[in-house]
Amino acid sequence: MTSASPVARTNRAALLAVTCLGQFMVLLDNTIVGAALPDMQRRLHTQLTGLQWIVDAYVLLVAMLLLSGGVFADRFGRKKIFLAGVVVFTAASGLCSVAPSIGWLITGRVLQGIGAAALSPASLTLLTAAYPVAQERVRAIGLWAGFSGIGLAAGPVAGGVLVEAFGWPAIFLVNLPVGAVLLVAGLRVLDESRNPNAPAIDVPGTVLSVLGVGALTYGLIEGGSRGWTSPVILGSFAAAAVVLAAFVIVEGRVSAPMLPLRLFRQRLFTVSNTAMVVVGFALMGSSFFFSQFFVYVQGSSILRAGVQTLPATLAMVVVSPFAGRLAARYGFRIMVTTGLALAGAGLLALGFVHADTGYGNVWWRLAIVGIGFALTLSPLTGAAIQSVAPQEGGLASGVSSTTRQIGAVLGVAVLGAVVRSRQSSGASFEDGLTSAFIVAGIVTLATAAFTALWLTRSTGPSQPTSPAPRVRETTPSR
Repeated sequence: MTSASPVARTNRAALLAVTCLGQFMVLLDNTIVGAALPDMQRRLHTQLTGLQWIVDAYVLLVAMLLLSGGVFADRFGRKKIFLAGVVVFTAASGLCSVAPSIGWLITGRVLQGIGAAALSPASLTLLTAAYPVAQERVRAIGLWAGFSGIGLAAGPVAGGVLVEAFGWPAIFLVNLPVGAVLLVAGLRVLDESRNPNAPAIDVPGTVLSVLGVGALTYGLIEGGSRGWTSPVILGSFAAAAVVLAAFVIVEGRVSAPMLPLRLFRQRLFTVSNTAMVVVGFALMGSSFFFSQFFVYVQGSSILRAGVQTLPATLAMVVVSPFAGRLAARYGFRIMVTTGLALAGAGLLALGFVHADTGYGNVWWRLAIVGIGFALTLSPLTGAAIQSVAPQEGGLASGVSSTTRQIGAVLGVAVLGAVVRSRQSSGASFEDGLTSAFIVAGIVTLATAAFTALWLTRSTGPSQPTSPAPRVRETTPSR
């Protein structure tokens, strides 16, 4: 195959820069919001429930629209959907920055989630279409994933600096110039591409998934304040059960489901995605409270708290690139079990941190959590991909990202409910946080035992599996 011309290489370099910047903006927004939660609570006069909705309103839409976003990009044009995602995400960021109340801020976060669910998968499909040679494509995706990691790592510190200087609206205003640059550059340098064989869009499945998981999330978040036996909460759980059952029925009957249930007949696929739900649950649910712990329990400033949460994020950024290679050498079972065990132990250790615990005795616990989850994410995605036919690898990767996001939605809701339940029984906020960390640790350790048993049966007890594909998430991990 002949090499690309200098002009073509220049165009591809520009495309790579645009797609990387788009993913950077989305990933930055995930961790930058966590740093601003204490300031949002103070200025918007909201309680823990409001903070949960600020996070979950975004993650819920990303989780439920991720797979559809990729199909939309293939059918209607990857450039078109990418730029539409940029416009929606940027406009939503502007709405968030001027939100006069918690309700308007949550509305803006919903719109941000819709924009991110279009932007992220479209950016990756644009990249893969522009680099048809496998070796060059792997290198380009590596750069794309690297920028994602930089966005995750920069979020806590950038959020702390912006909130200390200008208040929480600044974390959304920073997206406006980035979005403007992306729109102008994207119109100039991106070429349109489509997949003529893309499946039909599963509108019923998409709508039912949003409504079902949304109803479940509402019950989990609002149950603490409204009462777990109140008619509204019981009704939301009943509605979630009915709608999610309808979703399963619809997905089993439509010709092109957004979530092909037949994939779950493969034990390895089912086990890896079950574990991925727990990873999202424990990772997002616990990190939701990191800044709040340092600000409300230990009395740190918002800027200092942002810096103090860095060990977990930096550990993930540093260790993640090696996880796939280690899984290729030692097998999925060993890497996933080790990673979950480390993460669970780190979360349990955080459950014994108190107001008077020095930071020198805190940072390493956060680092262990980050290392553990970093060792787990890529191998779990690789296991899901290996369990399906080669032509379904992209779908398996998307499902893996979706299950992680669903876990994230539930983690923020459930661990928040643990904190509120402890407070309602007379315990302090500090005691509620430690209970939440302990619950997250126990769930993660139990999942480590589960995967040690079932991944052994799926991939072989003694021989390493084939190399885990170096697939990165196409949506926010945090």
